[in-house]
Amino acid sequence: MKLELERVRQCTDYNLAVCVLASGSRGNAIFISDGVTGILLDAGLSAAEIKRRLKSRGLNPRDLDAILLSHEHSDHVQSVGVLSRQLKLPIYLSRKITKKARLGKAVHEIRTFECDVPFQINNLSVHPFSVSHDAADPVGFTIGQNGRRIGIATDLGIATPQLKAQLQDCHMLILEANHDPEMLMNGPYPWPLKKRIQSRRGHLSNLQSKRLLKELQHPHLEHVVLAHLSETNNNPQKVLDEICGAFKRSKPRLTVASQHRSSEIIYLK
Repeated sequence: MKLELERVRQCTDYNLAVCVLASGSRGNAIFISDGVTGILLDAGLSAAEIKRRLKSRGLNPRDLDAILLSHEHSDHVQSVGVLSRQLKLPIYLSRKITKKARLGKAVHEIRTFECDVPFQINNLSVHPFSVSHDAADPVGFTIGQNGRRIGIATDLGIATPQLKAQLQDCHMLILEANHDPEMLMNGPYPWPLKKRIQSRRGHLSNLQSKRLLKELQHPHLEHVVLAHLSETNNNPQKVLDEICGAFKRSKPRLTVASQHRSSEIIYLK
């Protein structure tokens, strides 16, 4: 990226840079780069808003190399077609969701992948893996370069053994902490929606995220971003109060991702 990520190009102390542009039920998008290759993971905001949030961090949308999709829900794919056409970007997505994503033919290029089959986007290594969510073929990812790995899992109802195996030894995790169970049950959502959120194909609660992070912690885990918070059934302070108790063997930095503004750019050494 021409401005902010010039630091990554010139400084050998950094291997990967991450900016969570938005996270939540109204739209999701994450920027990841090693300073040469830039990818957008999900495009759940309008194209104009994604460009605005990139530019607000000194990032040039025209330096993106690809869009990577986790699943076909609207809060992850809203502007993928527009951005693909405007910026001439290939879209990487699971072979099983090409029709359900409803991208049509008006996109620059579609490239499909299969779960558990690693692939490259230029010099970034991408490993998609299955997660438990109510979509056609939902996936999480590990993305790495030069021995550093980021693990991303933001829409999942349970932490399966496969997910735990994939997220082991990551240097950064972007992990869902969607709801506080008591707030959810006492809140305004209709009962069927409450049951869906609590189901094995719904969303992780704060407590579930805490338990997962207890298993995933290790001395080289540098940063944890808590993502996809419900604006109705959760709040950042409640998340931090719950999650802080997860770490005994490591002291990663904790960040809570926002629906309404991008995070700072996080650099992995």
